[in-house]
This record gives sequence, C-alpha cells and structure tokens, in this order.
Amino acid sequence: MISLDDVVSLSRIQFGATAMFHFLFVPLTLGLSWILVIAESAYVMTGKVIYKDITRFWGKLFGINFVMGVTTGITLEFQFGTNWAYYSHYVGDIFGTPLAVEGLMAFFLESTLVGLFFFGWDKLSRGQHLLVTMLVALGSNLSALWILIANGWMQNPVGAEFNPMTMRMELVDVGAVIFNPVAQVKFVHTVAAGYVAASLFVMGVSSWYLLRRMEVRFALRSFAIASGFGLAAILSVIVLGDESGYRSGEVQKVKLAAIEAEWETEPAPASFTLFGLPDQRAETTHAAVKIPYLMGIIATRSLDEQVTGLKDLKAQHEVRIRSGMLAHDALEALRSDGSNAEARATFERHRADLGYGLLLTPYAADIGKADEGAIARAVDDSIPQVAPLFWSFRLMVGIGVVLLGLFGAAFLQLCRGKLVQSPRLLKALFWSIPLPWIAIEAGWFVAEFGRQPWTISDVLPVSASVSLLQPGQLWFSLIAIFLIYSTLLVVELFLLRHVIRKGPASLQTGRYQGEVLKNGSPV
Repeated sequence: MISLDDVVSLSRIQFGATAMFHFLFVPLTLGLSWILVIAESAYVMTGKVIYKDITRFWGKLFGINFVMGVTTGITLEFQFGTNWAYYSHYVGDIFGTPLAVEGLMAFFLESTLVGLFFFGWDKLSRGQHLLVTMLVALGSNLSALWILIANGWMQNPVGAEFNPMTMRMELVDVGAVIFNPVAQVKFVHTVAAGYVAASLFVMGVSSWYLLRRMEVRFALRSFAIASGFGLAAILSVIVLGDESGYRSGEVQKVKLAAIEAEWETEPAPASFTLFGLPDQRAETTHAAVKIPYLMGIIATRSLDEQVTGLKDLKAQHEVRIRSGMLAHDALEALRSDGSNAEARATFERHRADLGYGLLLTPYAADIGKADEGAIARAVDDSIPQVAPLFWSFRLMVGIGVVLLGLFGAAFLQLCRGKLVQSPRLLKALFWSIPLPWIAIEAGWFVAEFGRQPWTISDVLPVSASVSLLQPGQLWFSLIAIFLIYSTLLVVELFLLRHVIRKGPASLQTGRYQGEVLKNGSPV
C-alpha cells in the first residue's frame, strides 16, 4: 500500500532539489544582464574599447550560466504536471496563465536575442547591439516577473474563485493576479538579490585579478561598474525585505509568527526575537533575546497592532477545519445532486474554509466524518516547523548585513583610490562570492517552507496536491535529478573557472593599453 506521507515527502524533496539547483543559476543571469547593459552603454557613449571587452568577457560567463538556468527551469515547470497532477488540475487555469506568458513573452524573447548578442558584434551597429543587450536583460527580468506572479499567487491567491460544479479554481480577475501586492514585492526583492549576487561575483573575480596584478585596468573598471550597481542593489534588498515582512504580516500571519517563533500573542507592539532556541513540542523559545517594539513595527507599521501568536492561530485553524468539514460534505452532496438548494446554501456559508477541511486528507477517508484525533493532527499540521524557518531567516538577514558592509567598504576604497592597496578587502570579496547564493537559498526556503502545509495558501494543502506515484518512481527520478544537475553544476563551475583563468586578454585589442589610472582608479 502506498503511504501518502511518503509520496508527499518525496515529492516535496524532489521539487525542492530541482528548485535549489535552478536558483543557483538564476541570480547570476538576472544581475549580469544589467551589468552588461551598463558596460556596453559606456562603450557606446565613450567609444573606449575596454568597455566592449568588459561586455564581451562577462557576456561569456553570462552565456554559460544562461544555458544552465534554462535547462533546470524547464524541468522545474514540467514537474507541476508529473508530480503535482491534482494541483495542476485544481488551479491550472490560474497558475498556467503566467507560466504560459513567461514562456511566450520572456523565454523566447531572451533566448532569441542571446544569439544576436553573441554573434552580432560585427553585424550590428553599436546602438543596435546595445539595444539587443538591453532586450536580453529585459527578457531575463520579464521571465522572473511572470514566474514570481505565479508564485505570488500561491502565497496570496487573489482574483480566483472555486467553482463547485467543475471542482476547480477559476480565474475571475487577471488584473488582481498580475498586480498582486505579494507578487510585486517578491519580484523586486528577488531580482535585487540577483543583482547583488552578480555584482559580488564580478567584484570577487576582479579582486582575484587585482591581487595577482593581472588585467588591472580591466579589473578596476569592471569593479567600478559592479560596486556601484551592487551597493544600490543591496540597499534595495534590505528596504524591500522590510516591505516583504510587512506584506507577510498582512496575508501570511502563520509564516510571520513562525519566522519569529512567536508562540504567544503579545501586547502591541511585539518584540523581535534576535536569538533563541525554538521548541515546537513545548511551544516556547528558550534563551530568547528580544528587541522591544521592532517586530510590531516591521509587521504592522504601527505601535498599537498585535502580531498574532502561533497558539492563537492554531485555535483559529481548528475552527476553520471544522467549518471546512461542513463545506466538504456540502460539496459532496452538490456533486451528487447539483439542484440541492440546502447543500448549496451550506457550501456558500463555509466555502472559504474548504481548504482547511482538505488538511484532513491524510487522516480521514471521509473528511466530513473525521474524528477528534484526526482534527487534532490536522491542527498541528496547520503550522510549519518553526526552528528551520527561524534560523534560515536569521541566516539570510545576517548575510545581508555582512554584504552591506562589504559593498560599502569596497565602494569607499574605490572612490578613495586605495582599492589596489587593500589586499585584505580584496581577499574578503573573493572568498565572499558564495554568500549571496546562500542568502538567496535561505530566503527561498523561508518563502516556500513557511507556506507549509499549503501548496496554495488557505486553498489547497500539499497532501491533496500530489500525483499518486510509487515511492520507487520518486526515488529514481530524485536520484537522477541530483546526479544530472550535480554534473551540470560541476561542468558550469569548470567552464567559469576556465574562462576566468584565461582572462580577458584574448579579447583585448591593445587600443586601451595606454590609458592611465588616476590614484589607482579608472579614469
């Protein structure tokens, strides 16, 4: 007999592994595309060949990463049909729309123009090639926009209604889906994080050249572009991260309370738990170090609104689960007799809680007749595991603070003309290249694990979303994905290392070799 828990767990792990690999490649694509635009704009405006070489060199690294991102992204989208069949049936009308637009409007635009970027240098004028580069960058970011509109709808399902006759969610307001405030905040926060990752990548590689006194002019100019762009990006990430916390406080109270290990509803304004040891069984946080007022300000933008604790949220969920049981019974009656007016009236009263009734799927064959033990287990399942969220969030924030310090110090030393004379800073920048990726993975873990147990928040739980596959099938595909993508990651790292070690020398024409530096900085 197939265990639903095993299928759900393996499907989660497989999808999470695919997403993890995909998000290793996406940030560099998003950020490098705009760095290429900046460098090529400088080439068009000044005519200095060094900026053309900067564009072509970092463009090579962009191209390697772009191919890997496309490969992992396609597999990720196919998994909605293979591993999450009921999810695709239930919400396909809404979720499929932004994915289709992403494929038609962004993916094909970006993929087509990448070819022109690489092979059009001698066939297009400077202005025409710059336009192509801009469109490549636009395509990359449009792709992220539509994906995040889809993901934002999973976090905050607006613009759709459940149709009891078709047993599916149906789109009723496409504008609400596109302009979903959660999706918009996630988009700008995510792409800004990608800009940070790409900027630090360029700065770290440039630092490696400077430490070895290789390609000094090239490295300094690349560093100058990336440091200014990256400093603006890291400031944006921090500001938009605060806005993301506020939006979560509005529509995802469970996620917010879990991130902060907020077990009790405190008097307003709530304190921010800087450090602690969350204990889910005892529903408390040991050795908690708190900052007064801060959580209330972040979550509510006020000093007089409460942040609801997890215990009170679980009590609310129990009420909604019992209401969802009534909605499910009424829906079953409507399926048998669509003219049943009493069942329709009951369903309309309780339709908002149907998803909570579906939380009983793993514990009751007949949801409407679930016993008290099943209800208690569903209530416990209605909040995610707190400790992983608590620490992932703090890892993300801590790295963000470190990166702000690095970008600030690098930009200051560059402006003072003392960058080349700062080997410790250059080494720190080089060894910090992985930090943005760690923060991004932690951030995505917070966003997706924090939504559990829901695939679509308050609408469809994960336990009701999966395809009924055999665990052996899932293990086979999980191992295959891990091995193939690990191989692709090794190949990418090898290619990036090869191009970086070879350096931009093969691109240079020598026409800028006579340009001088002023106080160690590019003119």
